[in-house]
Amino acid sequence: MGNRSDNGNGLPGDSGSPEGLPDLPAEWGVIVVPDDLSELGDEVDEVRAELRREAQRSRWEGRPALRFLHRLSAAGVRAPMLIISMAVLVTVASLFASAWPGPARNPATERTANVSDDEPQSSLPALELISPDGGTMALRGHLPAVVLLTDRCDCDTLVADTVAAVRPEIAVITVTTAPPSPAAQTPPTSNTPQAQGKTVRALRDPTGELRSSLELGAPDGTAAVLLVNRDGAVVRRIPRTASIDDYQPDLARL
Repeated sequence: MGNRSDNGNGLPGDSGSPEGLPDLPAEWGVIVVPDDLSELGDEVDEVRAELRREAQRSRWEGRPALRFLHRLSAAGVRAPMLIISMAVLVTVASLFASAWPGPARNPATERTANVSDDEPQSSLPALELISPDGGTMALRGHLPAVVLLTDRCDCDTLVADTVAAVRPEIAVITVTTAPPSPAAQTPPTSNTPQAQGKTVRALRDPTGELRSSLELGAPDGTAAVLLVNRDGAVVRRIPRTASIDDYQPDLARL
């Protein structure tokens, strides 16, 4: 049995510890035990809450299926956010691209989808040309039309074939720079079988403005052909041809 201390109550002194028991660690500091244990209620609640959290973590760690569902739900949130972010970035980039000013385009070099890349102009110029009677006539006055530039070209057969091939609503217009010969001053009329019901005009362009504005090149014994729709757009441009076979399939586009 241990010895009693000098304080008379059978307990060890304040500076000592019960026999056989080690002292409390010094870093714990001074420990005060209240007379009423209910004063420790807050500390008890904190310890219990910590124990519950630890138990919940232990259950999650012990259940692979639950861990998989947790990771899956987190990924399910991240994926839509990533898609939304990419959509916003693409939208902003397209807005910047559409608003960014592009290089200025020369109207003389405008293209259409129906005109090949080597064509510098996609519409028929609004020129006033000279008719056989010496008056003026608007080049765009009869549309749709097949315009044949026939300088230095023996194109009677080509003109006749074109008149025979076009529909009645399509005009055939021949254009030269030189005055027509006496035999050619009067174009086919409604009394001519091949032009019956068709509109045929022979016009003169003394300055060659039509050929130069469309960059058709110098006359070389063949005809240059323009297929023009009713809006004045050149849907086919042939700088050199001697046969209707080169453009007859395109007449349906007028």
